[in-house]
Amino acid sequence: MKIPSITAKISLRNQIFVAMIFLVLIACLLILTATYFQYQNESEDYNLFRLDRKEIQLRNQISYLVKANNLENKSDDYWLKHKDDFMAIMKIHNVNFSVFNLKGDALFNSFLPLEIIANDYKLSESILTEVNSNIDNRVLIENNDEVGKFQSSYSLLYNSYGVPYGILFFPYFEDVSFSENELNKFLNSLYKIYLAMLIIAILFAYFISKYVTRPLETIRLKIDQTGLLEQNEKIYLKNATKEVFSLINSYNEMIDELEKSAKKLAIQEREQAWQEMAKQVAHEIKNPLTPMRLTVQSFEQRFLKEKPYSDKKIKEFCNILIEQIDTMKDVANTFSDFAALPQAKLKSLDIVEISKRSLEIFEQNKIDFSSSHPKIFVDLDRTQWVRVMTNLIQNGIQSVPIESKAKLKVEIKKLMKEVQVDFTDNGVGISNSIKDKIFEPKFTTKTKGMGLGLGIVKNIVNSHGGKINYSSSSKGTKFTITLKI
Repeated sequence: MKIPSITAKISLRNQIFVAMIFLVLIACLLILTATYFQYQNESEDYNLFRLDRKEIQLRNQISYLVKANNLENKSDDYWLKHKDDFMAIMKIHNVNFSVFNLKGDALFNSFLPLEIIANDYKLSESILTEVNSNIDNRVLIENNDEVGKFQSSYSLLYNSYGVPYGILFFPYFEDVSFSENELNKFLNSLYKIYLAMLIIAILFAYFISKYVTRPLETIRLKIDQTGLLEQNEKIYLKNATKEVFSLINSYNEMIDELEKSAKKLAIQEREQAWQEMAKQVAHEIKNPLTPMRLTVQSFEQRFLKEKPYSDKKIKEFCNILIEQIDTMKDVANTFSDFAALPQAKLKSLDIVEISKRSLEIFEQNKIDFSSSHPKIFVDLDRTQWVRVMTNLIQNGIQSVPIESKAKLKVEIKKLMKEVQVDFTDNGVGISNSIKDKIFEPKFTTKTKGMGLGLGIVKNIVNSHGGKINYSSSSKGTKFTITLKI
């Protein structure tokens, strides 16, 4: 068994709605992600720019102090004498820095990373090599120790003649608190904007999905109402999409083909019904012809042997012929009634009174009649309703075995908007093998008749806009007719 997919259980309208909301959410997430990384890149660029600017200011201040005090190529003892001047520069710029000679020995220091301290306060050979080999004579290193993350800048210091005399170590600590606060504020504002956009998008997606699928819903309803025996209507829509117009045209073409097929089928069914009926009539007429032929032949033989022929024999012969002729007449009348059933002429009549009168031709001790109301008015054709009552009563009486006493019950009930008529007999019931055939024309389980009685009843009930059904057991059968009030 093929298991339907999840999408097959979801309507097209909901799929469009969910897809649009999903796209909006994806777009929001992508924009938020891009905004975050863009903000991070801008923050990084800003800090690099700030580091360069601070470093240039420090280099200028240090070069001025070195030149003014003639500290170039002097030992650390001379530099220590001017420690306060260097500390003043630190306070002015609110930074730390250290100065090393070209061999990597410390001349002045205020802050050093752990790797320099571990190297006996000297710069490593790798840093010295990189500083001297790089084009801009500068090295940027990211450090992470007990004081946190920071960037270290190592660059050469030059005198006024462009000759290097030292190496500047400048640790730059990024103040991310302000930028993070700004980022959080920005993201919070963006979140509120996107939340409002999402609500608007949900409403927009709902109406768009409803608008897009409205023609499809119309088509679905029309298809549900389509039937071979129904009066099918074509679909006409305005402002539909090209694809929907194509679907509508295909549906309308299908309706045309269906109508043609229905007409062909109706013609075939009528022809088949008449063929079957003709076969049945021929069969029923042949049945009495055979005994009539035998009777005539027998009479001829006796008439030639016995002279004179008695009046009793002639009368007996005539009675047999008349009986068989009457049988043929009944067959013809029954067939005529079924084939030429007139259109019902409905009038508001008292169904209780008409039903009582139609039962007077039967033995009253066999029928128990009752009604919930003394008068119940229903749109009826008097003549046809009498035929319904007569056929059902006769059918009930004939269903009772000869050795049993027939007892029928007719009950009329007035419901909310309907009237219900029940016919109950105490016959042998209807076997399961023939339950689906009892309303078919020409179907019968009796040795007499053509089996058109229940078929006529069903046609009359249908022409009155009513319904007929039944329930049966070995103790009897109950037919129920419901008509609209």
